[in-house]
Amino acid sequence: MCGIAGVIHRDGTSDIGVEITKMLQSMKHRGPDSTGYALYSEPDELVTIRFMLAEPNEYGGFGIDERLERNRAEVESRLAKIGAELATIHSDTGYAFRATARYDGDLKPLADYLEDIPGCKVLSLGNSLEIVKDLGDAITVQEQYSLAGIRGTHGIGHVRMATESDVDLASAHPYWAYPFADVAVVHNGQLTNYHQWRRRLERVGHRFQSECDSEIIAVYLAEKLEGGMDLNTAMKYSLDDFDGVFTYLVATSNALGIAKDEMAAKPLVLFESDDLVAMASEEIAIRALVGREVDTRDPFEREVLTWQV
Repeated sequence: MCGIAGVIHRDGTSDIGVEITKMLQSMKHRGPDSTGYALYSEPDELVTIRFMLAEPNEYGGFGIDERLERNRAEVESRLAKIGAELATIHSDTGYAFRATARYDGDLKPLADYLEDIPGCKVLSLGNSLEIVKDLGDAITVQEQYSLAGIRGTHGIGHVRMATESDVDLASAHPYWAYPFADVAVVHNGQLTNYHQWRRRLERVGHRFQSECDSEIIAVYLAEKLEGGMDLNTAMKYSLDDFDGVFTYLVATSNALGIAKDEMAAKPLVLFESDDLVAMASEEIAIRALVGREVDTRDPFEREVLTWQV
């Protein structure tokens, strides 16, 4: 079933980690298996790298501490070899890490170089984006990763009910548009031409971290943005190119957008005020955010909407 949510502030920052947590926790019934966030702060000169070195269910197993220490050291070594000057690195969990580095090069060789370390998956790269995701509900993940201290301009989130893949961190949403900076997607539904688009994108050199169709949406949109297309137009193209029943949210460093397919069967409600735009699979999530009853609307079939920071 799953649930998606998003918030964008028209002016300034807020406690974006807390806000998305309130929305996602109110929809726990839609997806108790994992919770994920794509949080955006004001752009920084440092590149932020969120990565994992093991699955949560591996942590505590025989020999895992030695493996994690060895692979963490390998991450630091490879950052230095590719010309990234490490500024900070830490882990809230022992298996998922946050690093910042001074790096002016292409993100693809950096991501590829790190992903070739056994067990390493890069969850996000960028100057404003941080993807955090783990097993459990939103309160659990917020506390585990200290998200209450994160301020930002906008963000999207996802609660997942595992129906077609494992309950693990690698299958949790959101998905980063590897290797494009600061593009992430959450999605409710299914692309029925997923394999066709995956093959197309792989033929032009893209690398995928999962079997999830949300990742296809992210890379598709990011590629069009890289080619000079604006976000609203790219999303409209996606409605012609993707088959299936879906509603998705996409975020970039300075924008947030929503799109519904031609049947609009996957729910999404929208609330707008002078300084805030919020959207979610259920109205209960928006009430949890603003703390009162509000007037919402349902976007129409094939409707695309975007907002700028």
